[in-house]
Amino acid sequence: MFKQGNNPFNKRKDPVVGTGKKPKGSGRRLYTDENPKDTVGIKFATPADAKATVAKVKKINKPFARKIQILTVGEQRAKVMGKTTVASIFKKGKEAIRKLHKKS
Repeated sequence: MFKQGNNPFNKRKDPVVGTGKKPKGSGRRLYTDENPKDTVGIKFATPADAKATVAKVKKINKPFARKIQILTVGEQRAKVMGKTTVASIFKKGKEAIRKLHKKS
């Protein structure tokens, strides 16, 4: 007899795109963007790019946690690349968003 995992009739098919669920062991959604309209572009090549990104994140209609996530990604990528001034711009942007969030 077949073991449960090896049974060809017992294979799970991929779920409908956008459900957020995937079969166990499947790396299907690792590098794909299932909702590109929802994506916020992050630029961190120069300090001016970082300031523009922080301003854009402050204006977008996203939850507080999502805004912090976006700026954290920019900060971490800038740190890895050795761009300390750009990383500090993202960090200051996060602090500003936190202050606004505490007030409301």
